[in-house]
Amino acid sequence: MKSYEHLYIDGQWVKPALGGTFPTLDPSNEAVLAQVAAGTAADIDLAVKAARKAFDEGPWPQTSGAQRAVVLRRIASGIRERLDTLATLEVHDNGKPFPEAQWDIGDTAGCFDFYAELAEQLDTRQEQNVQLADERFTCVTRKEPMGVAGAIIPWNFPMLMAAWKVAPALAAGCCMVLKPSELTPLTALELAHIAHEACLPAGVLNVVTGLGPDAGAPLSEHPGIDKLAFTGSVPTGAKIMQAAARDIKNISLELGGKSPFIIFDDSDLEAAVEWIMFGIFWNQGEVCSATSRVLVQRGLYEPLLKRLVEEAGKLSIGPGMQDGVLLGPLVNSTQYQKILQAVARGQEEGATLLYGGTRPLGCEAGYFLTPAIFADVPVDSWIWNEEIFGPVVCVRPFDDEAEALRSANDSRFGLAAAVMSRDLERAERVARRLRAGIVWVNCSQPTFTEAPWGGYKQSGIGRELGEWGLNNYLETKQITRYDSDQPWGWYIK
Repeated sequence: MKSYEHLYIDGQWVKPALGGTFPTLDPSNEAVLAQVAAGTAADIDLAVKAARKAFDEGPWPQTSGAQRAVVLRRIASGIRERLDTLATLEVHDNGKPFPEAQWDIGDTAGCFDFYAELAEQLDTRQEQNVQLADERFTCVTRKEPMGVAGAIIPWNFPMLMAAWKVAPALAAGCCMVLKPSELTPLTALELAHIAHEACLPAGVLNVVTGLGPDAGAPLSEHPGIDKLAFTGSVPTGAKIMQAAARDIKNISLELGGKSPFIIFDDSDLEAAVEWIMFGIFWNQGEVCSATSRVLVQRGLYEPLLKRLVEEAGKLSIGPGMQDGVLLGPLVNSTQYQKILQAVARGQEEGATLLYGGTRPLGCEAGYFLTPAIFADVPVDSWIWNEEIFGPVVCVRPFDDEAEALRSANDSRFGLAAAVMSRDLERAERVARRLRAGIVWVNCSQPTFTEAPWGGYKQSGIGRELGEWGLNNYLETKQITRYDSDQPWGWYIK
């Protein structure tokens, strides 16, 4: 295994200031995968200063979008050239099945290509004329890079979540300090290698690995950061928001979810079962948008539960590099124990555990769990209302559309939602009334780089992906010129 005991700061690989390391584990066998550089506040300070110098004095913010696009496409090519290697690394560091990791890495490369195109478009859209009521003035608006951005990313889609922040920030002309999750730090360091080979100027991208309190907190509190982007839990997002308030930093937060999936009784039963399973069991349920609250119209409720249990029992569980595996291990012991406790709590609260929630046979080591299916879940129960972030689905019946919408919208979260019906007019009507930033019709979880991503309520602030992701890293400036030869007339007559 390659050494990961260095940080990437100012275009160089450096030892952390305190010289420490921490282990990252393979969740399929609990073995140490690598020792990783343990960055601290001193390293964050160096990285922020390097990014600030690169932004204030370096060429990157002043280059054209077309020139930045060249580098972004080189990064995309570097990722594709290493696709299987990077996917294998993510399997061992995160636990997800290899085909899903390949999918993620492919999307990561696509994200850099997409923002390369937007960077090029920025050259022609950077300035726009504004028609003013007073014809003596000419006004233009300019889009300019926001400055130095700090990004803190989660462990469930390690390299892809890095791309969602790094690619638009670089396209906009910003410089960045990236802090990956301590649970899955390896592909972020590989991204630094790829960016270096792509001739990204020194200081434009800096990667500091480390524990949350030691590196993440100092990054969110650093006065040299102009913009903070975070994906993770609501409690951590609240702390980051509080830290950002001290300096009035611009922030974007993509936080938790408890997404509903409304299924009407005219839906195709088999399609409904497949989309339910993909919506909650894909990536071991470690997905912020997972449709973990399923509302099924009463006429379809019993048949659907029967088929859901049958199909869940067919899912292959095992190490992510094993052929045919659809569910790998959970990311670490803490997450594993959290899910076991959630399953126990659901039973204590009166929900009916129809299937799963236990360690599968043949998986004595590692953090493996059979997918859990709960039926008749009380609306006031913890498992119905709180994010579990694992392969646990809660199912309840409903009688009519109004009841389904009330139940679906009765949540402090609002990241995503889904609705399924053969009556497309009804499905579209329900989609418009669901209080969520992302709504899927007759499907669950498809995600596209071109479309906005983000939530309502406590699920976050702002949007990533698409042109919205680029705008996260751009400031809008007004430049107004007085064109008349006549005195303004305040005191000169």
